Amino acid sequence: MKRNIIKEEKYQRPSWDEYFMEIVKMVGSRGTCDRGRAGCVITKNKRIISTGYVGSPVGLPHCDDIGHEMHTVIHPDGTRTRHCIRTTHAEQNAICQAARFGVALEGATLYCKMTPCYTCAKMIINAGIKRVVCEQDYHDGTRSKEIFAEAGVQFKLLNNVMTTYDDMSPEDKSTKKTETEPDNQIAIVKKISF
Repeated sequence: MKRNIIKEEKYQRPSWDEYFMEIVKMVGSRGTCDRGRAGCVITKNKRIISTGYVGSPVGLPHCDDIGHEMHTVIHPDGTRTRHCIRTTHAEQNAICQAARFGVALEGATLYCKMTPCYTCAKMIINAGIKRVVCEQDYHDGTRSKEIFAEAGVQFKLLNNVMTTYDDMSPEDKSTKKTETEPDNQIAIVKKISF
């Protein structure tokens, strides 16, 4: 009698980057701004030491409850983008959580949904984080990547998908202003040295 032997494919464990990026997605599901729902996981020696998600400061109302606080940013090249500034970014919240509980981030790896903004990038550098892994790119992430390189922070982008939003541009017809969504304009000006 002949036995049928079925050879199954060997199970492929996710890499550490894949593993932590899946956790980032779950953490982000707690976010309270529908423009982001982004999460962040900070690890050290392959162990989670802090997490954070997009949300308003503790005790303050959330976008999901009262709407967005939209600002238009005018970039040096003249382009304009709209940003909700009611919330604290996932990276900022993860760094604050670590500080709140006395967890050192020196030499850590930060996992997040998209390339950190310029402010988050500066916080990441100052916190001593040495590696950043992102699932997607951010339309205004060029300067962040530059200062990561200058500061010796390793940056890894898992794919070239660019994160965009329906009302990212002030010219977008789907943009609706309400009293809870002031459209303040902020000009970002590059300092030119002579």
